[in-house]
Amino acid sequence: MNDTDLNEQQLVRRQKAQELADKGINPFGKAFDRTHKIVDIISEYSKYNHDQLEEMKVPVIVAGRIVLKRGQGKAGFMHLQDRDGKIQVYVRLDAIGEEQYDVYKHADLGDIVGIDGVLFRTKTDELTIKATKFTHLTKALRPLPDKYHGLQDVEEARRRRYVDLIVNEDSRRIALLRPRIIRAIQNYFDSKGFVEVETPVLHSILGGAAARPFVTHHNTLDMDFYLRIATELPLKRLIVGGLEAVYEIGRLFRNEGISYKHNPEFTTIEAYLAYSDMKGMMNLIEDCLSTVTFNVLGTYDITFKEQIVHMQKPWQRIHMVDAINEKTGINFFNDYSLEDAKKLAKEHKIDVPKHFKYGHIVEAFFEKYVEETLIQPTMIFGHPTDISPLAKKDENDPRFTERFELFIVGAEFANAFSELNDPIDQRERFEAQLKEKDLGNDEATEMDTDFVEALEYGMPPTGGLGIGIDRLVMLLTNTPNIRDVILFPHARHR
Repeated sequence: MNDTDLNEQQLVRRQKAQELADKGINPFGKAFDRTHKIVDIISEYSKYNHDQLEEMKVPVIVAGRIVLKRGQGKAGFMHLQDRDGKIQVYVRLDAIGEEQYDVYKHADLGDIVGIDGVLFRTKTDELTIKATKFTHLTKALRPLPDKYHGLQDVEEARRRRYVDLIVNEDSRRIALLRPRIIRAIQNYFDSKGFVEVETPVLHSILGGAAARPFVTHHNTLDMDFYLRIATELPLKRLIVGGLEAVYEIGRLFRNEGISYKHNPEFTTIEAYLAYSDMKGMMNLIEDCLSTVTFNVLGTYDITFKEQIVHMQKPWQRIHMVDAINEKTGINFFNDYSLEDAKKLAKEHKIDVPKHFKYGHIVEAFFEKYVEETLIQPTMIFGHPTDISPLAKKDENDPRFTERFELFIVGAEFANAFSELNDPIDQRERFEAQLKEKDLGNDEATEMDTDFVEALEYGMPPTGGLGIGIDRLVMLLTNTPNIRDVILFPHARHR
């Protein structure tokens, strides 16, 4: 970068870095030992008043970034911020000496410093560190955004998450809550006897979901691979292998649109339990998500976009066909032909691409009339067989399957079913998917011969589930856009 590319503030800061170096102070510092994190000081010493702190003379050593600085002459105040907290620091010339005070005076917002000092309360009763030593650690060569309340351009905040995390408390809250939510999910499944496993991200066959893939090439094998769109088929192979209860938390990749609820790279948990079924998965998801909500937030009632959502179980369970009937008066349990269904779709202004079968039309009615109305946690079950190539058919009506999706605040959060373990049926479903591909459905899955062979060795009756972790984080942090719960979401080049 040439000096001509720099603005005035950046040039001034580079000059200040040089002045530090000329004094024998490394502008980019070295290791620094802290005795306290700021949050520990606040939780431990907030209860003491001015006189008690004067008597206790508590010594502390902290480090962090300068986010506020005021005062002239021989004394000044600054706010120091570390990962979990912020505290005021009082700096006096006669307490730290001329050399250190000169470094303090020339410090900028964004610089990272270390402070040795003693706790006290100011006249306004604010818990403060009285500095006895000021250590420069890192010179910030770029200024923080003018508005201390964060980057004003949301897209810029997502592109420069590192700045967003410095200036935006809410971004830090979400970033720190997300791993706690994932850990709570892991703890839940571990406590139920599930084994956490890892399966390949590169797949040679497209399967496990309906989605457009990213394609890449392996040079040594001279083969194309897909970045996985689901972890389902490898995990079910492990059930065949006798592991009985497995789960994986991992990234999936779908080469599709970006929106407030879709990112091409996202995180899910998939879990499979031998000797279970759709009802077992309903109980498991309901118990897992209500438990995780309470363990992380300390309450079952959460707010999302001004809606109060009650996460305590039990949740409503309703057949997809009944839900559609409730909203439209159309009962898809009736013995409609495909032509009848197409006619109904046309009457209701629903588009019918040429690969659509009966089940696709049922799903289209659900998406148009029901999905957005489901605010409280609701399990919609009985998905059509045409759109569920990996789920067991309903014994009473083979047009539908033992599958359900969980909807909250009008969005899908989980998908689960009684897994199809009949290899003959599975091969036929894969073949039907290939026909859909030929008719132009680029989300149809491919024939996975090895998976069919695995089923031929015998997979016990099994329940399986997938939960979208990004959407769960959105819900539990009251964040309406998925790109704000992912630290580095994808974006077009500026």
